[in-house]
Amino acid sequence: MRPRKKPNLVPRLNRCAPVIIPFPEDTSQIPALKGQIRSAFPNPDAPLHLEIGCGKGQFICELAARNPDINFLAIEREKNVAVVAAEHAMKRDIKNVRFLLCDADFLPQFIEKGELAQIYINFCDPWHKKRQFKRRLTYRVRLLMYQTLLADDGELWFKTDNYNLFHFSVYEFQEAMPPYFITRDLHSSEYAQDNIVTEYEAYFSGLGQPIYSIRAKKAAASNG
Repeated sequence: MRPRKKPNLVPRLNRCAPVIIPFPEDTSQIPALKGQIRSAFPNPDAPLHLEIGCGKGQFICELAARNPDINFLAIEREKNVAVVAAEHAMKRDIKNVRFLLCDADFLPQFIEKGELAQIYINFCDPWHKKRQFKRRLTYRVRLLMYQTLLADDGELWFKTDNYNLFHFSVYEFQEAMPPYFITRDLHSSEYAQDNIVTEYEAYFSGLGQPIYSIRAKKAAASNG
């Protein structure tokens, strides 16, 4: 279901220009962003982390606030959702987070190979129908693509409340990017203390739904 259109969307996005990286409407111009992403941050030499599908921004803004020496790039294809995340960052005056309003399929066109230190995928669309499996963000072809964008020893962290997506993702990770951590209950795991809760996570956890998680690291010897 598409998010409800926000009133005054365009002026609201315009007010958030300091934290939004302009994304070309002409897709042939997207490669011009390559090598330019870091220049959008006050400290372009800091490590770069990416969240794919940031939603309303609770996770990425809190993560950025806790880690001022890291740059955080968040992509979100739904403008009506992204504007809330950008406004959140502006209100908190978070300097080290930027937003791109685009689809994850464009990533290789504007992110350099080995440019990312970490990737986060939180509560993405499970694409329930079997014939839709290639659309899932944890499909093995996508995982292999993410690996090319990660630096050696870079990590990919995944969270979901959907068991079927989790079950699917375990096999996809094992084929493409073997995980070092798999859990059916993140909130009872050794990583619970430092876990930053997303909007969806708070809601589903409050209903008693377990949170599933997978973490993997790119091998230092990989050629990406």
